[in-house]
Amino acid sequence: MRVVAKFGGTSLGSGERINRAADSVAAAVEDGHEIAVVASAMGSTTDDLLDDITFETDEADRAQIVSMGERTSVRMLKAALSARGIDAKFLEPGKEGWPVVTDEYGEVNVEESQKRALEVSETMDEEVPVLTGFLAEGPDGAITTLGRGGSDTTAVMMGKYMDADEVVIVTDVEGVMTGDPRVVEGARNVGKISVDELRNLSFRGAEVVAPSALSYKDGRLNVRVVHYQHGDLLSGGTSIEGEFKSLVGLRERPLACLTVAGRAIRNQPGIFHHLSEALSESDINIDAVASGMDTITFYIDEDEAERAENILHREVIARDELSSVTVSSPIAVVRVTGGELPNRPGVVSEIINPLAKERIHLKDVITSATSVALFVDWDDREKTLELTQDLF
Repeated sequence: MRVVAKFGGTSLGSGERINRAADSVAAAVEDGHEIAVVASAMGSTTDDLLDDITFETDEADRAQIVSMGERTSVRMLKAALSARGIDAKFLEPGKEGWPVVTDEYGEVNVEESQKRALEVSETMDEEVPVLTGFLAEGPDGAITTLGRGGSDTTAVMMGKYMDADEVVIVTDVEGVMTGDPRVVEGARNVGKISVDELRNLSFRGAEVVAPSALSYKDGRLNVRVVHYQHGDLLSGGTSIEGEFKSLVGLRERPLACLTVAGRAIRNQPGIFHHLSEALSESDINIDAVASGMDTITFYIDEDEAERAENILHREVIARDELSSVTVSSPIAVVRVTGGELPNRPGVVSEIINPLAKERIHLKDVITSATSVALFVDWDDREKTLELTQDLF
């Protein structure tokens, strides 16, 4: 099996941990697997270096300075592997065979990086390449960086371009957890999670795998997160499944829009719970929810509109803080989903502007980390779908 193993800063934070990392790589090699290693800077080296740059500097000098953490790590790991009788070589920008290159705009040069990565992989049956994470080489040979979480990006990119079977992210957590174990009791490891779920969690603060890295994951490549104390690269942790696809879809059935108004609803604890629970107890599925300071809007199947209106009206009558409920239908929803959406500044305006030019009235726009939902009049559904598909 061909594996790219990425060791995070914590997993390389001391000589003992570097030894543990080298042991796990050596064990996998001795079992007959082809292993490439991506190394982050030891511990908090990169952050410490950034904190020490208290003077004016250009981007080229800054990149040279912060690269020292990763460049030290690969030398340490290479030496530790050699001490175990494993043939290894370290690679960094500027060194012959370095695979991650960017174009004049600072974007990864996919064609050239893929070609170079395949060349590196051709020798993996004989030696272990140890690559600096986070760093890239510009078209002029200068060191550049891949941004925050760049070591994860390097690892998954190399896994894809090297035709690896799996990328293993070795870090200081047991994988993806059901909750933050520092805050909640009984948090446990999630054995499997979809790339869409993790990408949304990552953009909402979960520090497991960098969102930029997940963009390189395809359906063939397995990505797994394991704790550095586990000591086994080939088992345990959380498996990340699936791949991102940019999709534009139209819901086939019309929706009804039910809006409940009340005084400062957002400041009234439990209002949303009571309203949604009332619908749930009557087996009415909520497709989407939008809220304002004085309103909560539920989108449900149009066929359920009359029944839902009566249910919500009973809640309005029963609660002094609620004033009225109103219904609008039929409503269509066009959804855009894709892993690249968060990396496209202004993507919401890109989607909305063509609709405005065509005089299509938007009832609502609901966004998440990786999706945009457009709610329009039912008669505008086909035109909305057509205009949105043209963008993607």
